[in-house]
Amino acid sequence: MSTETPADSFDTLGLSEPLRQAINDLGYEAPTPIQVKTIPLLLAGQDVIGQAQTGTGKTAAFALPILQKLDPKQNAVQALILTPTRELAIQVAEAIHVYAKRLKKVRVLPIYGGQSIGQQLR
Repeated sequence: MSTETPADSFDTLGLSEPLRQAINDLGYEAPTPIQVKTIPLLLAGQDVIGQAQTGTGKTAAFALPILQKLDPKQNAVQALILTPTRELAIQVAEAIHVYAKRLKKVRVLPIYGGQSIGQQLR
């Protein structure tokens, strides 16, 4: 008898196959509680305020639904994520880049203060 519940698998959260493959490539085995609670709501278009400890997968909890909702046919900015620090902006951008590696036409660009905008846009 299996003890696995729907919350024990990314397959039941409604994520696309390319995103599930990227998650698998990273070695993620099961979603964390914040991911289980937020991903389906965000995919359904609901607003969510979530709070969880460091290292619990908050970035994936909001980034994966954002990536799934992007329209590759639109050549425009489709998402904006604000962070309180430059370091967190870079960290979030790097994570999103990894999650999006199996998606087409996704570009991620962290922009932050303290450096020339021209250098950042290159």
